[in-house]
Order: sequence, then C-alpha cells, then structure tokens
Amino acid sequence: MTQYENVRSRIRPQEKAFDAYSVWINENIREITVSDENGSHTEYEYTQKQYTKDEYISLVDERNAQLEEKIIDTQLALCDVYEMIGE
Repeated sequence: MTQYENVRSRIRPQEKAFDAYSVWINENIREITVSDENGSHTEYEYTQKQYTKDEYISLVDERNAQLEEKIIDTQLALCDVYEMIGE
C-alpha cells in the first residue's frame, strides 16, 4: 500500500476507484477554495491510498473474517438472551 497525503483535484474524487492494476481509496475528502491570478476556484484535498489488487483482496478478506467472528459472537450472545428469557 502506498499513501499519498494532501492530494488535490478540481474534480471531486470517488471514494473508491479501480484500474487495471490498483484500487485507489480516497479518504478525508474536503472542499477548499483556491485563489490565483484568475480569481478563485474550488478544489478537493484528500488522502489517497493505492493498493495492488492482491493487497486489496487480502484486506477485504481479513475484514470479512473479522465480521464473521463478530456475527458468531452476536449469535451466541442472542442465544444466551433467549435462554434467559425462556427460563
């Protein structure tokens, strides 16, 4: 993963973009006004992370595994609640 700070664009970036080799995650997007000799215009400043597709697949896989664990924990807790209510 490569991270780029204070990236600027005149076009609001998508939060997630894909190309043939990478997944680009744009975070902390904020609108700023820039003044120059021609007046002022709006730009967007943000943090950009570039993942290879393999890195991104691994990241998503790890997050899915964590969510599955949380779902199982929640289901077990609900079973305990149901048993307490049934008594």
